[in-house]
Parts: sequence; structure tokens; C-alpha cells
Amino acid sequence: MLEVRNLQVSYGAIDAVRGVSLTARPGSITALIGANGAGKSSLMRAISGVTPAKGGQILLDGKDITRMPPHERARMGVAHAMEGRRIFHQHTVEENLITAWHFRKPQGSFKAALESVYGNFPILEQRRSAKAGTLSGGQQQMLILSMATLHAPRFVLLDEPSLGLAPIIVSQIFEFIKGYCAQGDRVVLLSEQMASLALRVADFGYVLKHGQIVFEGTREVLTSDAAAELSSAYLGAAKVKE
Repeated sequence: MLEVRNLQVSYGAIDAVRGVSLTARPGSITALIGANGAGKSSLMRAISGVTPAKGGQILLDGKDITRMPPHERARMGVAHAMEGRRIFHQHTVEENLITAWHFRKPQGSFKAALESVYGNFPILEQRRSAKAGTLSGGQQQMLILSMATLHAPRFVLLDEPSLGLAPIIVSQIFEFIKGYCAQGDRVVLLSEQMASLALRVADFGYVLKHGQIVFEGTREVLTSDAAAELSSAYLGAAKVKE
């Protein structure tokens, strides 16, 4: 289980995350919903250790990792697919996957992991020798997700995985995320600007505004009973019903 308690993140005089507490449970997808600048990315970067926390606690299965460096968190099974399509554009698809495999101490069979990637996203096998920079945005996102989950990490942080993608690609991406979470006791924390997209797959959601949680609840609550309140708390115009 992933627990965040009163987390604070600052950039100089700017408070990006102000006392956020949340829980992401195994076998479920937890959504962070909020407009650009709400603090979603800063919160995720603090959880993975890329950005230091100013205050509060981050716990994995009860263990405090707040001051732990990013590489040690990765060894504990934390994977972070950051916003912005961060891949090696001049390397081939397969070279990117090889790099991801060796980023952590390899365990198991790379061949088996590669076959799983190509089974999930056949287009990546078709383009395995192509430079990653020549892939479409959707194909790049498939590659990023594959690199993040290559070692089957237990805690996966996905920052805006649908950003700029066509609806049909978004559906494929989200089906992969749902399938990944359903295997074992995996924890998925998903950040999205569009509530309607996140709540297609999330079991529970937190709404962030100005670095604070302003609303939370199950998918059923966020898409029905409290939809009007959610819209007001989120952006004043966010649509949660499809």
C-alpha cells in the first residue's frame, strides 16, 4: 500500500503541494484529478523521489521512504512514467527497452519480458528497429509504459498518460493499465487533467486544486452523487459524466 501523509512540496517560495494525504491500495487504480498546475506532477515526483519533500511522509507498505533517494525507491518497486514522453529518441524501440531492463538490476528473463511487451503492443514489435523519435505520440506512450513496467514493479506512477493522444489510442493505453493493475497486488496512481478519462478506469479518486485535495471518493461517488460538487471543486467546468 502507498500512503502519503500531509505531504508538502515547494519550489523556492512557491508551494506546489500543501499538506496532501492520500492512500493508494493494492489491486486498485487511484486517480489524481486536477487542472494544469494543480500539483499532480509535483506530488508524483515527490513520491518517486525526483523532487524532495519539504514536509510530511511517504510510506510503502508502512515503511517510511520520505528521505530515500530515487534509485532505492526504484529497487523497492516504484516506477514513475513522467509526463513529456521521456525516451531516447535516437535509439531504437528495442534499445530503449534494453536500457530500461538494465536500469535496475536485471532479474528473470529479458526475452520473456520483451515477448510480454510485444504481446501487449504488437505495433512496438513491428517497429522494434525504428528510432523511437520516429514513432507516433501514441506509440511513444506505449513504449514509455512498457519501459516503466518491464520489471513488473508493484508501485506505478503514471503522469498524464493520455495527454495529446487520439481516443482510440487512449482506450488501448487504459486497457493496458487496467490489465496491469489486475495482476497481483499492484498499486497504480494515475494523474489526469480530464476527470472523465481517469474515472473510466480508477476505483478511487482525489481532486487537487492549488496543491490541496478538495474532494475525494469512489468512482461511483465522483461520477454520480457528487458530480456537481466535483465540477465546482475541480475547474468550475469539468465534465465527469461521459
